[in-house]
Amino acid sequence: MTDAATQQTPATPQEVLARFHARREESVVQPRGSLALTQTQQVDAEQTIWGVPGTWAPRTDGGSGLTVTATAADGIRVDGELVDGTATVRGKDDESPSEVVFSDTVSGFVIAQHGGSYALRVWDAESDAIRDFGSIDTFDFNPEWIVQAAFTPNPEGTTLGFEHLKDDGQTRDEVIPGSITFSKDGVDYDLAAFKSGRALQIVFADATSGDSTYSVGRFLFVAPRPDGTITLDFNQAVLPPCAFSYAFNCPMPPKQNRFTVPIEAGEKNVLSKAGALLH
Repeated sequence: MTDAATQQTPATPQEVLARFHARREESVVQPRGSLALTQTQQVDAEQTIWGVPGTWAPRTDGGSGLTVTATAADGIRVDGELVDGTATVRGKDDESPSEVVFSDTVSGFVIAQHGGSYALRVWDAESDAIRDFGSIDTFDFNPEWIVQAAFTPNPEGTTLGFEHLKDDGQTRDEVIPGSITFSKDGVDYDLAAFKSGRALQIVFADATSGDSTYSVGRFLFVAPRPDGTITLDFNQAVLPPCAFSYAFNCPMPPKQNRFTVPIEAGEKNVLSKAGALLH
């Protein structure tokens, strides 16, 4: 039997949240963290791209990705091979996506864009944003915003259009697996969430958005239980990637995910070392 004196005291909710935020701050300064993204350049025709060498162009064979033309002196490596001529850079939607290395700290890959084109993403492990980063400002732990909700599956194929920050008002249809419903302070809510890996992603805004929190909104990742219940812990609401880099194009909250009340829980803004807004 374990000696009671040696048993660990369970972590408090505040301690659990502190560890969550510490992991978040560590993640955004990684070589492929949100603060490292310096460029997302769509390539619809042959062109150069600011900050990196080579001439980039769509593939002419209809395959995934782009081509890059460079000399050995440019120092570009695609999948480990030095480019001296023209090389194919397969996109992330390919079964075997390419990796691009420009220098010891700068790398990239190609992503498929909405509408069928491709873009080069460039990451800098020593970006100005990483050097200037101070912290992610957060609200104190707020038990009032841990909400028990119900998850009701939607008919297969149910979709909802989400606007994105840089899409000029156009929407992208996302599959909505189910509705997330709850009541709080006499108000009924019915939130829309789409799949993100193994979780569901809620994109929401509230009365703090553009005031004490990032203007575009925030994300909350949740998972329903087999019995149809789901916990929404808004203390784990996170800033979207576009709060860290203008090179991201983030989804915006649909109408039903816009709260008229303030949700004073979770992340607020990205701060510099001097304590000012970084972005």
